[in-house]
Amino acid sequence: MSSINIGIMQFQHQITLHCESKQHQIFARHSATVRPKRTNRGSFGGRRKQTIKSMRAVVQRVASASVEVEGRTVSAIGPGLLVLVGLHETDVEADAEYICRKVLNMRLFPNEKTGKTWDQNVMQKSYEVLLVSQFTLYGVLKGNKPDFHVAMPPEAAKPFYASLVEKIQKAYRVDAVKDGVFGAKMK
Repeated sequence: MSSINIGIMQFQHQITLHCESKQHQIFARHSATVRPKRTNRGSFGGRRKQTIKSMRAVVQRVASASVEVEGRTVSAIGPGLLVLVGLHETDVEADAEYICRKVLNMRLFPNEKTGKTWDQNVMQKSYEVLLVSQFTLYGVLKGNKPDFHVAMPPEAAKPFYASLVEKIQKAYRVDAVKDGVFGAKMK
């Protein structure tokens, strides 16, 4: 890649929609946009409240990326994917396996042989992955103040995040998957 290519995708494994005081669970595995089922009543009569109840990953295609903690570079990659991972308090192993599969198999890179632009995944290109824990992906504004109450608590999130990193390393290559420092102030 000659310049930094940016493509952001959010994956939400399980989504709960609150419409007309009924709760609908949708497993959004193939679509980034979830629309509630239309009813014969026409309008929903007000705002719809959408509550996300699972791990989030924001994926960015990069020419290079690095993580600095206290002025020291702790991880760096060349071309590949920068993945910001937010853990929800209700996340389970199935969510981690889903994110692992999606991150490694998303076809975000061009295939020079065929000329197709969105044709190859990070493994086919032998690129690298940089994972960064990011609890702020579950931030909600309450007035003017951010609230992170639905993010997984740090004492549970640290081992869960470490297992996610390990899962992605095993599924790909240990040397090609790097991460930041959990809980540190990273640049």
